[in-house]
Amino acid sequence: MLYYLFQYLDKLNFPGAGVFTFISFRSAMAIITSLIISLLIGKRIILFLQKKQVGEVVRDLGLEGQYQKKGTPSMGGIIILASIIIPTLLFAKLDNIYVILILLTTIWLGLIGFLDDYIKIFKKNKDGLAGRFKIVGQVGLGLIVGLILFFSDDVIIEEKVSMDALTSREKVELLDPATPYSAQGVISMERKSTKTTIPFIKNNEFDYSWLVSFINEDHRQPWTWLAFVIIVIFIVTSVSNGANLTDGLDGLATGTSAIIGTALGILAYLSSNIKYADYLNIMYIPDSEELVIFAGAFIGATIGFLWYNSYPAQVFMGDTGSLALGGIIAVFAIIIRKELLIPILCGIFLVENLSVVLQVAWFKRTKRKYGVGRRIFLMAPLHHHYQKKGYPEPKIVTRFWIVAIILAVISIVTLKIR
Repeated sequence: MLYYLFQYLDKLNFPGAGVFTFISFRSAMAIITSLIISLLIGKRIILFLQKKQVGEVVRDLGLEGQYQKKGTPSMGGIIILASIIIPTLLFAKLDNIYVILILLTTIWLGLIGFLDDYIKIFKKNKDGLAGRFKIVGQVGLGLIVGLILFFSDDVIIEEKVSMDALTSREKVELLDPATPYSAQGVISMERKSTKTTIPFIKNNEFDYSWLVSFINEDHRQPWTWLAFVIIVIFIVTSVSNGANLTDGLDGLATGTSAIIGTALGILAYLSSNIKYADYLNIMYIPDSEELVIFAGAFIGATIGFLWYNSYPAQVFMGDTGSLALGGIIAVFAIIIRKELLIPILCGIFLVENLSVVLQVAWFKRTKRKYGVGRRIFLMAPLHHHYQKKGYPEPKIVTRFWIVAIILAVISIVTLKIR
């Protein structure tokens, strides 16, 4: 909202108003504002939750120090959501399709998580919202995001295209002398595309239409969007659940999300800058620079929340925060065409998810085979395995953060290592 105000003031030659045209300034303001909001409202929300007796219900997992967490306020994800949404509304362009999508993701999954926490705490139902309803919500969001990204005319990329690869209509349009093209018959043009980025590959682009290449080209588009939407749904569901599983130790999910958000902010800035995109030979995505402002708010919100969530935690984010954080990361990566980097960038979430899947699958298999279930880990998710081995909670969290930083650096380095 402030962007439009200062844009108007800039037209009136108001001193200093032009600074709001710079992404760097608005991103910095988003970080600072989200930090201030989370720090200022955090204590008040914690006191309110304590007053309402919105405390963590602890199950007996046989973990050292687990009963010390009993009564710690949950639903603290409200702090994160407010600290993300308010700065984004203040400093971003609200008519930007990518900002609309990422705000929709934040609110949508935040509400699902809030409903889950509400049922657990106020309705005294330890199971919370039924798993099938969570899945329906995640699938619904993935469906909306996938369809908008595929069909919206505002979602385009700029790519270098051979004249031979153009349609007849595009060739006619290129007869306009104002259209730039090179002597080699290669032009740069903005167009809708189903391409994404493959890490570590020289010609690092993958087209989702390849998945349905066996279908006649004249009938391929409906199947292409179906394949794309299914992949979007899978990514949104997997990453949001991965973040949810990771939220089991003080500061673990919060700090990991802050690190991932920083990497995504860097990738978004490079993808939205035509000079950097051309130099790095990556997709240039027009108008995606507004996501850098959202990333700034995301980073500030998670770091600010970490003030209260670090060991020993004064508040837990609950599903209100963890589902939203995971969904934000997933949709953000999809928008900037870096979703295939998720297994690396979100390696912590992936390992936590896999540890549960492997543990359950192995237990069931061995129980059928031997009559007694066996375990791969002492306990799943993985962070509980290390707790069972006797590692102090702060040490586990710090080491997971270190691994997350390494994975974030590797993700960024993939821009040059191909």
